[in-house]
Amino acid sequence: MQISFNKKYICLGILSAVLSIAIAACSGGNLASNQDIKLRLVSFSVTKAAHDQIIPKFVAKWQQEHHQNVTFEQSYGGSGAQTADVISGKQEADIVHLALPLDVIKIQQAGLIKKDWEIRYPRNGIVSRSVAAIVTRAGNPKGIKNWDDLTKEGIKIIAANPKTSGIAIWEFLAFWGSITQTGGDEATALDYVTKVYKNIPVLTKDAREASDLFFQQNQGDVLINYENEVVLAKKNGAKLPYVVPQVNISIDNPVVVIDKNVDKHQTRKVAEAFVDFLYSAEAQREFAKFQYRPVNPIVTQEVISQSPPIQTLFTAQDLGGWDYIQKKFLATGAIFDKVQANSKS
Repeated sequence: MQISFNKKYICLGILSAVLSIAIAACSGGNLASNQDIKLRLVSFSVTKAAHDQIIPKFVAKWQQEHHQNVTFEQSYGGSGAQTADVISGKQEADIVHLALPLDVIKIQQAGLIKKDWEIRYPRNGIVSRSVAAIVTRAGNPKGIKNWDDLTKEGIKIIAANPKTSGIAIWEFLAFWGSITQTGGDEATALDYVTKVYKNIPVLTKDAREASDLFFQQNQGDVLINYENEVVLAKKNGAKLPYVVPQVNISIDNPVVVIDKNVDKHQTRKVAEAFVDFLYSAEAQREFAKFQYRPVNPIVTQEVISQSPPIQTLFTAQDLGGWDYIQKKFLATGAIFDKVQANSKS
């Protein structure tokens, strides 16, 4: 009887262990560790070069530590358009790295991300930073040296559309803040911004299209773009002069895991590990190679001498925060729409 009793409990123990393994494999974490796993990364257009260097490093690290192969399905485009595709379900992103926090807020408001997403990540979810730069033609024949010069008659500015592009929103806020953050009132800012947009004949869909139009197709006298995008173009042979205005905006790019999708795809563990990796010194050094201003303090000190200093660096919070910015500047019928209408008149 004793032998039979022990066999019974041994069998029950084995069955329990098997069931535990099966439950773990089917839970909301990752798939079983010996299976390949795919992450879907949706990002704004100019991050591709950096991610192309960072992703293989993460894949190798994860393989070494977890004996699991991770593949990435990647999509790059204008931040506003990418956000719309994630919200609609056209792109079931596990992770988004977008041009501005406002786009992540829209995804959160659509119910795809849990509230208080900022406090779950370092630096309030900001993983890369840049500032705005002004590029001119060789010899700077139009004499463009600062924001004030963008209102000169007879110049053609290449810039993106705030309805589809993150850089375009940052550009607009940089224009506005260059007045209001240096003592000017809103009436002066509105007049200035309207004059700038009169010199922008066509708005491109994103930063990369603006760069291609300016550098590859030789259109326009002036390009407004991310500092890092300008430096990348220079590395690729487009050696045109540029200036980083001393009054500038901190362009803060957030990263976040899309809660609803990682739970559906059972990819939360590896998705969160990738986001953590983006903040590492190893990944931040790759961002820095493309002239992003790193958020990792160790890397910041390593590369601080490589970026022009900014005399007055203001933030979206200095302009009222994203809820205020959305309502005041970007909503239908708000200031940007009025500027567009007035600039065409």
